[in-house]
Amino acid sequence: MPGEPQADAAHGAGVRRRDFINIAAVSFAGVGAAVAVAPLLIQMSPDASVRALSSTEVDVSKIQPGQGIKTVWRKQPVFIRNLTPQDIQAAASVEVGGLRDPQTLADRTKPGKQNWLVTLGVCTHLGCVPLGIGEGENKGEYGGYFCPCHGSHYDTAGRIRKGPAPTNLVVPEYEFASDTVVRIG
Repeated sequence: MPGEPQADAAHGAGVRRRDFINIAAVSFAGVGAAVAVAPLLIQMSPDASVRALSSTEVDVSKIQPGQGIKTVWRKQPVFIRNLTPQDIQAAASVEVGGLRDPQTLADRTKPGKQNWLVTLGVCTHLGCVPLGIGEGENKGEYGGYFCPCHGSHYDTAGRIRKGPAPTNLVVPEYEFASDTVVRIG
């Protein structure tokens, strides 16, 4: 039967054409979906100015023991203090179990860099900026920081000791990029 092989060949070619049309249609729809979703994803991604603020590097080489600086990271003040041996001793002598938010100085600093305390300069009560990082500012009863808004006192390790603040000053993620450069974020 000479007609059957031709019918099978024609039928096989038809299936291949249909498969090609289906694959082309699905591919076209996929490309169309990607083109439609791309602007939405781009719009939802962070702005370049936000990405630039995601980390910051600070040169701490000029900060002498007992001094500190205030810098900005993610639009929030950050305090970086070079603790003196007396500050470290005062922080280490505190009975941690009696603190409202118990943390040792070692918990709040990096190993081998215990003299460098890096904290957000934002009171954990209502978000005021505490005093104590600048020369001559009120450091509170414990020699650390004092929040003038509602009277919270922090010690030399940035731990809450007195007042309405519920927790210690926050230690952001940071690392030492070198001996003299701190990378925050």
